[in-house]
Amino acid sequence: MNVDFDKLTDTLYSAVICDALDSLGYKEQSPRIQLEGYTGVDRLMGRCKTTLWVDMYHEDPEPYELELKAVDSCQSGDVLIAAAGGSVRSGIWGELLSTAAKNSGCRGAIIHGAIRDIDKMRNMGFPVFAASRCVYDSQNRQRVVDIDIEVEIDGVSISPGDIVFADRDGVVFIPQKWEEEVLKRALEKVSAENVTRDAIKGGMKAMEAYEKYGVL
Repeated sequence: MNVDFDKLTDTLYSAVICDALDSLGYKEQSPRIQLEGYTGVDRLMGRCKTTLWVDMYHEDPEPYELELKAVDSCQSGDVLIAAAGGSVRSGIWGELLSTAAKNSGCRGAIIHGAIRDIDKMRNMGFPVFAASRCVYDSQNRQRVVDIDIEVEIDGVSISPGDIVFADRDGVVFIPQKWEEEVLKRALEKVSAENVTRDAIKGGMKAMEAYEKYGVL
């Protein structure tokens, strides 16, 4: 399915996408841990480009190898997903990876771990949502052990090509096989919520609006 991520990023929001997923029986598609926007861009949507990270405690014979491969193989519309188990052992994402990812067409990054170079990424306007921050470099502390595989963040399974949407309310993942129906239902609810909101602003009581439009 071709998706206009720019348009949908402006139209949708994480809560309404979660509601659409709920209606299809997908009730645990948003990590409950906090993944916050650190770079001044608080909305992000695209297709998941997955990386799996582990902590390490020895000298890395091939530092940065797979993370650079992942970044260089990003396609237009991708969002890089770093499944690092929430580790704060190092700042695994920063300015240089953001620059390379952006040059490859990547729309942003979701980091279940720590980041650094925040001011520089903010100046770039590159969207990065992360669990924490850490000044240490990842070399000999953390590394990517696999890319383009199914990963997990806080109990939510994420496959390459799934859609991710992030804003100030949270991060939500849409399984690729359900994306068309989820986006359709989310857009329908946005429209219905707008009608309900206008009715309440016009003086209609909340209960009356809910009974009439069925949206809350």
